[in-house]
Amino acid sequence: MFSCNTSTSGHSTFLLTDFPGLEASHHWVSIPINLICVVSILGNSFILLLIRTDPSLHEPMYIFLSMLAASDLGLCASTFPTMMWLFWLGARELPFDLCAAQMFFIHAFTYVESGVLLAMAFDRFVAIREPLHYATILTHSTMARVGAAILVRAVLLNLPGPILLWRLLFPQISVLSHCYCLHCDLVGLACSDTQINSLVGLVSILLSLGLDSFLIMLSYALILRTVLGIASPGERLKALNTCVSHLCIVLIFYLPKLGLSVLHRVEKHSYPALAVLMANLHFLVPPFMNPIVYCIKSKQIRQGLLKRFQQKRVDISQKNRRTQKHKTSVGKPGSLGGGELVVES
Repeated sequence: MFSCNTSTSGHSTFLLTDFPGLEASHHWVSIPINLICVVSILGNSFILLLIRTDPSLHEPMYIFLSMLAASDLGLCASTFPTMMWLFWLGARELPFDLCAAQMFFIHAFTYVESGVLLAMAFDRFVAIREPLHYATILTHSTMARVGAAILVRAVLLNLPGPILLWRLLFPQISVLSHCYCLHCDLVGLACSDTQINSLVGLVSILLSLGLDSFLIMLSYALILRTVLGIASPGERLKALNTCVSHLCIVLIFYLPKLGLSVLHRVEKHSYPALAVLMANLHFLVPPFMNPIVYCIKSKQIRQGLLKRFQQKRVDISQKNRRTQKHKTSVGKPGSLGGGELVVES
């Protein structure tokens, strides 16, 4: 870290951190990252398109899944540019205003995704606990209000962070711990008092990730209690199977964050490359894995994909037949544009 030859926040520059020891292999490192980026964007975009165009998927569970895909796309758009900026162009410098903006969007979309996971847990709880009232409880207007509440909460919890950063003094040049900007990282680099910033950051995490994870665990405890009260073993297994996809996504979302937190407190300085790798994975893995998990575990999504590909094959086949028919008719003698010119007397 550079010495605290302070400047105002607006004139500070932050240096992105790559993988220590792999500086000469940026292009090789960027290949798997690029593949993950492309698969994440294509997979989540296709999930959104499929749910939007297939009427059979206009159910609460899949509408929440479309919200999850949208938040994943937002997270991709927030994190991938600086990764590509660093690994492909070798550019490390990032001005304060861009860093603060990236910090806001990364945390906002993370909180949105956490809120959507909580909404999906509530959806599974209602589906298992109150199956007869499922359609009347989770109406389209209710889901719209839930989605709006998730978005408003993410904005309100994240807005104070960038605003309070402007009052801090930073070194003219600071080295970040990752290849993107996070609130805790920026606060740790400041040269002035950061107690208010740290308190605001802690409160926002507790009211988002902390509260959501607690309520998700509570939802699954109630789901398990309800399932154990079902007499038929087959019905119990069927009820639990509807939760497998969501539970996998919850683990994919929270476990890398837990692993990164432990690593930062235990062996961050002993294994800096591992710390940077975990920091990248905890943003790269959820958008990459979520579409794959739902395509594997959801029968309706698989059927929708199959229907889409079959329709595409039919459209291509019909287009080829029309083209062949047109060529045949054009080539016949006596046809317009064909071998003979027909002249009326």
